[in-house]
Amino acid sequence: MLRLRLGRTLITPGALKSLPPEEVAVALARHARGDWGDLTEEDLRANDRALVYGARILSAYNASNSVKFWIITEWDRSATTILLPEEY
Repeated sequence: MLRLRLGRTLITPGALKSLPPEEVAVALARHARGDWGDLTEEDLRANDRALVYGARILSAYNASNSVKFWIITEWDRSATTILLPEEY
């Protein structure tokens, strides 16, 4: 069940080049279900609050090729971006 509306989905050039597409799809589905990936307890709670109050949501994942990537959904749920941390 989806917990989060993603809006328009975007991917940065670095993420597109570095990440296996099937792993991006799995991570995007996890993000939409509210599985925020590899975050601290504080960040997990912040995301749960953001669902209620309409703030930006960040998830962090690691691909099988050891590339760390983020998925960020904007506060207004208009867009979700897949990116590498260094592209932020």
